[in-house]
Amino acid sequence: MSNMHKGRSQGLPPLRAVRAFVVAARHMSLTRAAEELFVTQSAVSRQIRELETDLGVTLFERRGRNLRLTAEGRALAWVAGDALDRLTEEAIALRTRRSGPVVTLSMLPSVAARWLAPRLADFITAHPDIDLRIAASRQFTDFETEGVDAAIRYGLGDWPSVAATHLADEEIVPVCSPAYAHEVGLVKPADLAQASLLHGDLPEDWRDWFRAAGVTDPVPRRGPHFGDANALLQAATDGLGVALGRSLLVADDLRAGRLVEPFGPRLQARYAYWFVLPRSQALSERLVRVRDWLTAQFANTS
Repeated sequence: MSNMHKGRSQGLPPLRAVRAFVVAARHMSLTRAAEELFVTQSAVSRQIRELETDLGVTLFERRGRNLRLTAEGRALAWVAGDALDRLTEEAIALRTRRSGPVVTLSMLPSVAARWLAPRLADFITAHPDIDLRIAASRQFTDFETEGVDAAIRYGLGDWPSVAATHLADEEIVPVCSPAYAHEVGLVKPADLAQASLLHGDLPEDWRDWFRAAGVTDPVPRRGPHFGDANALLQAATDGLGVALGRSLLVADDLRAGRLVEPFGPRLQARYAYWFVLPRSQALSERLVRVRDWLTAQFANTS
């Protein structure tokens, strides 16, 4: 994608415009972005055009009501999204001045948004004396420099220098929106030959799933790739195709009907969720309470 024109500024772009772009890129929808930001759709569109003018590049390809990120847009969405997440976390930490003990917990943004957020009210009710702060990051926590007490990690549990307590296993399951399942006519695994497959960064891929499903005929591998599980599942919810979702992350969406599981099988995930903290750190009473609450919540998620 070629440049639109020369940018007007050599400094930082307008923060409000960057935020509008990041939210629109996450939803791939100006309407949804406007709803989240509590502004009009035209205001979001205007701020994105302002950002494109400032940077001198096209960030979205607009085809009617559909949006598609350009190469420049994908690069900016990744960097700006992570920067805004960090800025938000730091702002919350600076503004919050509670008298109770603080526990800072790190985890993937997808786990924070799709699993933890709907359950935070329960934690606050059960432990009103603990100020739980969430550091959502795609990077492994550096416990020595980031001021994080513990983390939820997704993996094999064999990381060096940390003590890992198993929280939960999960399964890998095909999911899509109800409308998409009806539109394509998804009744059996072979019907995926007519579907758009959404690809994520799981160790298990579509080839593994097709093998488990006994599908031997070649199935087109077309479809976009996502480096973040939250974006992948949002694309499936928006009706862009069928994704392989992590069962714990899609449980609430399946229960609410935002996603459906058109058919099996389910694959046992190679990775699991773990509660980790440095081996040198003592497990305080409040960390025990956080760990035990997490363990119970994971066990209750189907």
